[in-house]
Amino acid sequence: MKKLFELNPALHRQKLAARFAATGRVQIRDVLTADTAREILAVLTKGTPWGMATGAGDEKRESFRLEETRSPQGQQRVNEAAMAAQSMSAQGQYGFRFAHYPILTAVQEGWHVGGPHEVLLEHLNAPDFLGLARDVTGIDELMKADGQATLFGPNHYLGRHIDSHVAEGWEVAYVLNFAPPEWHPDWGGYLTFLDEDGDIVEGFRPRFNALNLFKVPQSHLVSYVPPFAPVGRIAVTGWLRTK
Repeated sequence: MKKLFELNPALHRQKLAARFAATGRVQIRDVLTADTAREILAVLTKGTPWGMATGAGDEKRESFRLEETRSPQGQQRVNEAAMAAQSMSAQGQYGFRFAHYPILTAVQEGWHVGGPHEVLLEHLNAPDFLGLARDVTGIDELMKADGQATLFGPNHYLGRHIDSHVAEGWEVAYVLNFAPPEWHPDWGGYLTFLDEDGDIVEGFRPRFNALNLFKVPQSHLVSYVPPFAPVGRIAVTGWLRTK
């Protein structure tokens, strides 16, 4: 029987830890076994009721469930929120727009008790995954993970920000990628890191079965996915926390 979550036993944790120590970020390729990576991709592509997340500045963030987007009134609200995000981004302020399914909220509110997303979140909080995160980051105090499923399709993006919620226990951000292996650079969706002058210092291509870990706060963004991108960038994202 295939497992929903099984780490690749061949990972070289010391090398990964050295890279993280040097830059505060690392991409771990082939992080899961091939079978379980395909299992999670199937859950995300076939069993996820995608809603929409938008943000217009740090304060005005909205999350719409799939059911809300199916009525004319709900679609109007989503469009208005997306336009507000676009307007904020045009002013050089923080904005974002992407499809998502808030796994932690769904679990807390009992949207689908015992469903695969709930099981996935349990695995992200299990000793195997947290142990890998501690070994690579050197932060032994990491104690739990939150999470959401994300889908960056055409016209989606996540504007520049730093994830400064250190007081809430955010220590390390993670992105567990399931983008198609043929993902092309022209399709955007890169996790991009910036220096104080706004220059790009590193960017991680969306890769199938790759885990990005990076220390926060750190200036970063997810680059705009253009209208001609034929597929979306699917991932599970969140923060590893000390409280």
